[in-house]
Amino acid sequence: MAYRDIRIIGDPVLRTVCDPITDIDDSVKSLVEDLLETVDEDGRAGLAANQIGVSLRAFSWHIDGEIGYILNPRIVELSKDEFQDGEEGCLSVPGLWYPTERAWYARAEGIDLDGKKVVVEGEELMGRCIQHECDHLDGHLYLDRLSRKNRAKAMRELRERGL
Repeated sequence: MAYRDIRIIGDPVLRTVCDPITDIDDSVKSLVEDLLETVDEDGRAGLAANQIGVSLRAFSWHIDGEIGYILNPRIVELSKDEFQDGEEGCLSVPGLWYPTERAWYARAEGIDLDGKKVVVEGEELMGRCIQHECDHLDGHLYLDRLSRKNRAKAMRELRERGL
């Protein structure tokens, strides 16, 4: 198990669509261990594999004292009538928090290390986490979902910081 460094905006792996996991081998087991260890820190809600430089479809979470992971997640349901628009941040975009609209509820299906079906679902923070991490696996950052005005503001902040 290893604590891994977080890739920061500008790293091409963050804009790459991650590949599905086809074989659950030792490298995938090691990836899951690294995801779980790296997300297990105060202030971290979720972590996608590409945020630690691995372009595979996997993410971990650490919400309300629960730590878990899912391989090959696919969002299968989002609330259509209830939304949230609270501040959202990202480990790969350090120090920036902006209002980001997301569905209130999200449900994703995938597999675990035994190849068994896994369902991850939740409202509010867990719902936001599922959507945020699946966006990462599709090569998107939360900045892509900001209003035009907030996106311009965020990009200006990033330029000022040299990111």
